[in-house]
Amino acid sequence: MKPANLLFILSDEHSRRVLGSYGHAMIRTPHLDRLAAHGVRFSDAYCNSPICVPSRAALATGRYVHNIRFWDNGIPYDGSVPSWGHRLRAAGHRVASIGKLHFRSAADDNGFDEELMPLHVVDGIGDPLGWLRDPLPVRKAALRLARDAGCGDSTYQRYDDDITAAAIDWLWARAAAPPGRPWVLFVSLVCPHFPLIARPEWYGLYPEAEIPEPALYAPHQRPDHPYIGAIRDCMVYDHAFDQKKRRRAIAAYFGLVSFVDHNVGRLMDALAKTGLSAGTRVLYASDHGDNLGARGLWGKSTMYEESAGVPMLFAGPGLPEGFVCHEPVSLVDFFPTIVAGAGLPANPEDCDLPGASLFDILRGTAPRRTLLSEYHAAGAATGAFMIRKGPFKYVHYVGMPPQLFDLEVDPQEARDLAPDPGWRGPLAECERELRRVVDPEAADALARADQAARIAAFGGREAILARGSFGYSPTPGTAPLYN
Repeated sequence: MKPANLLFILSDEHSRRVLGSYGHAMIRTPHLDRLAAHGVRFSDAYCNSPICVPSRAALATGRYVHNIRFWDNGIPYDGSVPSWGHRLRAAGHRVASIGKLHFRSAADDNGFDEELMPLHVVDGIGDPLGWLRDPLPVRKAALRLARDAGCGDSTYQRYDDDITAAAIDWLWARAAAPPGRPWVLFVSLVCPHFPLIARPEWYGLYPEAEIPEPALYAPHQRPDHPYIGAIRDCMVYDHAFDQKKRRRAIAAYFGLVSFVDHNVGRLMDALAKTGLSAGTRVLYASDHGDNLGARGLWGKSTMYEESAGVPMLFAGPGLPEGFVCHEPVSLVDFFPTIVAGAGLPANPEDCDLPGASLFDILRGTAPRRTLLSEYHAAGAATGAFMIRKGPFKYVHYVGMPPQLFDLEVDPQEARDLAPDPGWRGPLAECERELRRVVDPEAADALARADQAARIAAFGGREAILARGSFGYSPTPGTAPLYN
């Protein structure tokens, strides 16, 4: 594969189900759909943990969360585990970041030559409330989601305006610079992450009266599972919603997705105008999805497709056009992809990375591997572990019943096969496959031990509860809204 520059665009909380090229009938995403048409769309892409901080740590390091122990939004990546940025920078490549990182601090060496307007966790700590798992607290800040949702402006939209403008300026500067080794520009947008507030030009694309009800929303359709019930009781988002507020929230989310698409279009236009397109690949993904009301759930934190699934589009020199890859992939595949795309050999220290280069996956030469997503953070009554095996999605909960879905015949995950004795064979095979990758009981125990140590160092459970919670991380220069 010939080395090329990389424009890596990451959005925040974009469910792959809300994208035109993935089959959504209502959403307007012309620029992302064009990127898919000119490159590769990965139909079955996942995050490695459905919440911001551990997902981004796995993306940076190419390692699963239980290996790096950045478990939750209060234990952020600190540069101590080598990232793909470290590897490229050490080889003399320019690696820049613009926008949200959600690491510990810009004072850490996170692997970039420069971090422009970075968003890191609050006070270098983040969200200690996520350490409290026994019992789970009621996160009252979640009620703000319904209250805030609607038409208007927000700090997040203004932040994405600034990120996109800075990225365009960066591209023009690179185009004027002497040629050198391939560069990587990581542009990390914060939308469509809540608050679910969209400007009139985007909100107006989706009339509230035409917004459908979330999938499986009726009480009799919702899964009766202790893990999901615990999340509902902790993340009380749905308590504040009625039908009008649901439609308003979903319309705003759709509007924010179209706003993200608009900014992707601005970046693609800048690539073309600077003359950089011919030598630059473009990668688009998100750190996790959003349940968006499905099954009465909002935000992320579950292994359902809406939450754990992410869009993944890859286009540019050496890549096929208009191709759909159905091989399951995940964010840890980006580390070997970015290193290989820059023309670098793998570092010997990275020989045990669980991911594979997307180039090798597309060529059919990638080694056999098992895709894993895991969750140990806010709302998790126990450790949750998900794998894909053929058409099956298997979710293992430590100390709780597992779930098994056949995504080919049941893409909405409406029927859990695990309780059916007729599916004991596939269920056992999936559990064996999971245990080849991780010991779930040991990982769960390690996460709890690390979190218990943090609780003690902070001053105990009551000190954390007294600090309160905030619905979302503030943009640079603004303060969090505690509740």
